Amino acid sequence: MKFGAHVSIAGGIENAPLRARQLGCECFQMFTRSPRGGKPPELEDRLLEAFFLNCSEASISDYYVHTPYFINLASGKEDLRGKSVDLVREELERSSALGVKYMMTHIGSAKGLERDTAVSNVVDSILRVLRGYSGTTELLLENTAGQGHTIGASFEEISLILKSVAYDDLGVCMDTAHMFASGYDIRTREGVEELVEHIGAMFAPGTVKLVHANDSKAEFNSSKDRHEHPGEGKIGIDCFRAMVENPFFEDLDMIVEMPPPEVSKDVELLKKLRDEGI
Repeated sequence: MKFGAHVSIAGGIENAPLRARQLGCECFQMFTRSPRGGKPPELEDRLLEAFFLNCSEASISDYYVHTPYFINLASGKEDLRGKSVDLVREELERSSALGVKYMMTHIGSAKGLERDTAVSNVVDSILRVLRGYSGTTELLLENTAGQGHTIGASFEEISLILKSVAYDDLGVCMDTAHMFASGYDIRTREGVEELVEHIGAMFAPGTVKLVHANDSKAEFNSSKDRHEHPGEGKIGIDCFRAMVENPFFEDLDMIVEMPPPEVSKDVELLKKLRDEGI
């Protein structure tokens, strides 16, 4: 179990590992391009060499990529869905070149569609993304807060998608703030234990690969996606303490998605929960 944060790639992707080290990270997450779109920076050999060198200097071997937010694998608009498929595949290829372990994506929105149709679109989109893919980075689907018509607020729905796609190298990134907002009460040790039991019923062992360890500014079951520093929101510190102590999470890295430099205190807090049992 290692702890890290989402870090900026301003000035070049090669700078991300050094920023992570400055924040006290043991692992990190980044974009490989602007999350708002546009042409991505070319991954030239010199950039890759600098990135790997900086990872070595920072003593960080595990790092992750998040896809841009505008992706919609459920869309009924074929042009938007096609662009989303192409972008996710491109990001997988870019992540593989960077030696990224896992790449997570939001799934998309069912707005304007019957739910079954939207889920079917997601399955088809993921199959198109993975068809012929031979890279080393694994794709993860991230659960959502349930805001609007987003797909993946429940683990039942994500489980249905995974079973329909039936690819071994497809997993889940679970976000604590999103879980809380979508109706999973993880404020207590008992709540975390119930969550682990539920996940065991929904997924094959090893399906959950990564955790976004975010507290929530939004109320329980509000369907609102509002991140807060761990221990300072509506979820509270008992959740993160219980997660760190639960064997289910012992091999899962945790990423905090709060702005720097304040996120450094979040990483330090999680380390203390693990190392000192505070």
